[in-house]
Amino acid sequence: MKTPEETNRIALKNLKVIVYLALIIALTDTVFVAVLATQVIGNRNNAGTTATTNLGYIQVSGATVTPATSIATAPVVTQQEPFGARLTDINEPFNSSELAVINNASDSYFETAGDMYLNATLQNTVGTTPSLTPEFLLNGKPAVIYLGAISCIFCGENRWAMALALSRFGGFSELYKGYSSFNDGDLPTIYWAPDPYNATSGVTFGNFYSSNYIYFMTTEYASPVTQGFEMQTLNYFELQAAALNSTAYEKAIALIGTLNDYQGTPYTIWGKYVVSGADAFDFGNSSNATMSGRYPLSNMTHDQVLSQLARPNDQFAWTEYAAADLYLTLLCSSTANPVPACHLPAIVQIEAKGDLLD
Repeated sequence: MKTPEETNRIALKNLKVIVYLALIIALTDTVFVAVLATQVIGNRNNAGTTATTNLGYIQVSGATVTPATSIATAPVVTQQEPFGARLTDINEPFNSSELAVINNASDSYFETAGDMYLNATLQNTVGTTPSLTPEFLLNGKPAVIYLGAISCIFCGENRWAMALALSRFGGFSELYKGYSSFNDGDLPTIYWAPDPYNATSGVTFGNFYSSNYIYFMTTEYASPVTQGFEMQTLNYFELQAAALNSTAYEKAIALIGTLNDYQGTPYTIWGKYVVSGADAFDFGNSSNATMSGRYPLSNMTHDQVLSQLARPNDQFAWTEYAAADLYLTLLCSSTANPVPACHLPAIVQIEAKGDLLD
């Protein structure tokens, strides 16, 4: 008889890879990968990763990127639009109360969610098996590196957990309301900066995060949200980083290419660890929950999501905090536990169990 924890782990390992159909369109000399994303949750097969293993460092010096706080050609949408075809409030900045939900979340929420993860009492799937990377040090501080697309539903869900995890190491002075694409869930999410949601293609580099301990480096591909999921090749982002004239972002994108494990979005690096895919499947109160053929999260507003994160009392909210715990554990392990959240009993136990680090 398997324990609930063993059953959950087996189910997690057997999750299927969700692949969006790749559509490659040749335009003159440029190969444009229009649709290519592999969302992997707990389905990597890398061995030998431990909390003490180290592949060395990549030292980079240079300025960070500060994006624009508004885009004239992609303004905030004020009209109320229906679920499934929403742009309502897109690119609107979080107000101070909304930012506080992320920046000032109680450590007790992370602890409770961590216990639920450890006790296998979460109904949603949470877990990931990271691989090692040389640690990317920007101006002497470890970096969290993110590559995603605004149209991507898994990026959309994942950003909530990312923001919560990052809030333990620093804070956001700006966050923005956004969505995944109409044909990929129309999911309410966070944008790290205003994005050109109606552009044929484009990249937004940078965010408004600050920390005494780490840097947060974001690269977000933008395409028409009113259409479906779209993504580009790594070479495209390398060229965009070069045009930006940012050594830091050029080296960060080059690192992803060197690791040769990029399969799709979201793709994140947390200090010494790569997570190639989302670390949770959290679109409602169960992993298979749907509502009228859509995930429940797709039928929520930003205000409703933030309200649940501010006072977690259901599986959706606890799963977001548990997903944040996994990212937090990787970051704590990479940075010698410099913040109080690293010493939460649940975080210490997750790291000690080796679920993530071996």
